[in-house]
Amino acid sequence: MNAVIIAVLVMVGLSLARVSVVLALVVGALVGGLVGGLSIEDTLAAFNDGVGGGAKVALAYATLGAFAVAISRSGLPDLLARRLITLLGQESSASRQATVKYLLLGSVLLVAVSSQNLIPVHIAFIPILIPPLLKVMNQLRMDRRAVACALTFGLTAPYMLLPVGFGAIFLNDILLANINQAGESLGLEIGRAMVPMAMGVPVAGMFLGLLVAVFLSYRKPRDYSEAELTHHAHGHEAGDTEEPRALGLIMSVVAIVAALGIQLYTGSMILGGLVGFSLLSMGGIFRWREADDLFTSGMRMMALIGFIMISASGFAAVMTATGDIESLVSASVDVIGDNRGLAALLMLLVGLFITLGIGSSFSTIPIIAAIFVPLAVQFGFSDLATVALVGTAAALGDAGSPASDSTLGPTSGLNVDRQHDHIWDSVVPTFVHYNIPLVAFGWLAAMTL
Repeated sequence: MNAVIIAVLVMVGLSLARVSVVLALVVGALVGGLVGGLSIEDTLAAFNDGVGGGAKVALAYATLGAFAVAISRSGLPDLLARRLITLLGQESSASRQATVKYLLLGSVLLVAVSSQNLIPVHIAFIPILIPPLLKVMNQLRMDRRAVACALTFGLTAPYMLLPVGFGAIFLNDILLANINQAGESLGLEIGRAMVPMAMGVPVAGMFLGLLVAVFLSYRKPRDYSEAELTHHAHGHEAGDTEEPRALGLIMSVVAIVAALGIQLYTGSMILGGLVGFSLLSMGGIFRWREADDLFTSGMRMMALIGFIMISASGFAAVMTATGDIESLVSASVDVIGDNRGLAALLMLLVGLFITLGIGSSFSTIPIIAAIFVPLAVQFGFSDLATVALVGTAAALGDAGSPASDSTLGPTSGLNVDRQHDHIWDSVVPTFVHYNIPLVAFGWLAAMTL
């Protein structure tokens, strides 16, 4: 059996059994390497060579975690929570709570969408924005799985549809370029305007999944304990109701703007987090001698996310080293025969398995385009259908992979009080509500466009 399929099944199975995602990735990589014909030494060598690819992102998460903890010392989280609770009113009605709940969800969704194009900071905003809102979400008895679905939609759907920001990279620089390169000898040439048109149908499926998640699956109240981020991170008493100082609030806003501005200018989340942390220190938000403890607390808060990122890079490197990604694509061709509908379905499912393992739709396109484009031409799929097939096959699994930053990002913000499980509260909800509609609507696009 194909090594990629076995490795992904082992990794997903162990994760669902509540085995540590890091351990699941390591075991899945070892099993996949051995099944793929690599020796234990070659498997470990490929894994070790790959882990360096996740180190930069892991360090960025750690730095942003320290920044988020430092912001919590300023009083901004408490002020934000009090204002929103005041908006609810002391005797808030169910309708008033519902209004605030959906306004909050809508605001989070808009910020996530903007993080892909208008202010392309990607996941950097989550550890800064979400932790201060957890107290309000608890007050509203909001199910955090709905928030995770909203965040993941905002992190994935825009780059699949809008050719700006990260979408310009995905749609034009990667998807369009690889399809045209693979189709050049076949007389296939796709224009830029065609790509968003083709991806509109799959994204509509994701939007339908978002509506189901927010208004059906996770609309019921869910209770969380009142675990304070400030108490968790640096030992403040939960009953401390000291009014935040004006200087602390001003410096928090300055630090957040500076951190995002530096990240946009330099492209480095690490530098942005460090600058924000330093500004809070210079503004007197915390004593200089407390800086080391605060920084360590923040890094500890994000440690699991960082280790998952590092392990995922090693897992992807082993899958590539086996050579079974290409054989998985080739084997699916032998099964298809002349069934056009089956061809579209198998191409989508192959993309799902590859992206689940690699954790990146951006990295999946170069792997599958060289095989899928000639196959699509051979089966007589239109130009728009070909774009929809390749683009959807690559995006499948990005929302719903344990190793994808589209699920790790929401967990990093929602789990700061240890009440949001990465697998069952982020991965499984986004997999069900986005990957199933993506397969259905991607297939529909391939057959109708």
